[in-house]
Amino acid sequence: MNQFTSITSKFSPAGLQEKTRGDKVIWALVIVLSLVSMLVVYSATNSLAYKMYKGNNMIYLFKQIVFIVIGLSVVYFAHLVNYTIYSKVARILFLVCIPLLIYTYFFGAKINEGSRWIKLPIIELTVQTSDIAKLALFMYLSRLLAKKQDVIKDFKKGFIPLMIPVVIICGLIAPANLSTALLTGATSMLLLFIGRVSFKHIALVAAAVLIPVFILIGIASHYYDKEEGKTKELPALLSAGRIPTWIKRVQDFIYAKGDESPYQVQQAKIAVAKGGWLGLGPGNSEQRNFLPHPYSDYIYAIIIEEYGLLGGAFIIFIYMVFLFRSIIIFRKCPYAFGAFLALALSFTLVIQAMTNMAVNVGLFPVTGVTLPLVSMGGSSFLFTCLAIGIILSVARNAERVEGSTEKIKEAVA
Repeated sequence: MNQFTSITSKFSPAGLQEKTRGDKVIWALVIVLSLVSMLVVYSATNSLAYKMYKGNNMIYLFKQIVFIVIGLSVVYFAHLVNYTIYSKVARILFLVCIPLLIYTYFFGAKINEGSRWIKLPIIELTVQTSDIAKLALFMYLSRLLAKKQDVIKDFKKGFIPLMIPVVIICGLIAPANLSTALLTGATSMLLLFIGRVSFKHIALVAAAVLIPVFILIGIASHYYDKEEGKTKELPALLSAGRIPTWIKRVQDFIYAKGDESPYQVQQAKIAVAKGGWLGLGPGNSEQRNFLPHPYSDYIYAIIIEEYGLLGGAFIIFIYMVFLFRSIIIFRKCPYAFGAFLALALSFTLVIQAMTNMAVNVGLFPVTGVTLPLVSMGGSSFLFTCLAIGIILSVARNAERVEGSTEKIKEAVA
């Protein structure tokens, strides 16, 4: 009887609260987004599953549930680990990611003309190595920021050592995934700004990045035939790698209107228009039958179609609350490394979410980024869960230190 009572007490609300430390609001947001993911992924894949698996329209839902269970387990176990361990492994992980990204570019699995994945043997799971690299970069950058606060304003001693890892990782990601490289770079600059790096040094980097961006826009404009509404023939120099894709996406975003827009952009706009204020209702999406990747890249358009602009606003609100709670963790954390790490990981998740939603409603050129914790499971889903687990680990340890400080104050009083 005592053993049964002991077991049941572990799974009671009080027992779960004891086991799950850290920011309770973030825990609640993770659960809410996971439930939203199950609902929307099931709806978005219903027709596809019926066609692919001879009437079994539940197969993708079951897969998503498995990913969510594994993901929540990753969050739980990661939040139990003392975050200071990540500081010790940050440099090694960063150095490992360099050859890993190089290997991915030359020998990785090519999906949608981009080499971004490596396939793990036996389990046949494709892993996007840029997810590992981003995690390693932010760990290493947080470590460097914490150590160089005394010389942070110095260009040679503070700024250059911080910029070298950012340039290396973003430079290796860019050839296969330019959008991820730009988002990673933007998150890094934001972190450096909060880490007290001189604004003029950050502005110098921003100016340097804008030069190739403006060159790309200029090339896209020069090689676009406005009369025929298509790309002119590109010279051999501009036909290498992913350059034609970058040029085409810039051209589509600037010039393509109405029927000239890319197919997925048109279908996403139709989904948003059909949604209105309140949506068509759960499971009633019509554009899931026409929209490419309605379960990943364009899942936000499905959310708006089924739950309306109010549903779409609710998702934005959740990510904003997540960022707000992460900022609170940043302010509470007594150690610089943990504070910077929690903020960096929260920034990268929220910026990725905002980019995905902006693409879905036509405010940003087409990219391949997913909606964190909502899009159908994969390696990106699991790395998102790991990042959230690390944020909760920082919160958990900050909570413990705060509790110890309060006990000391009470004892003295």
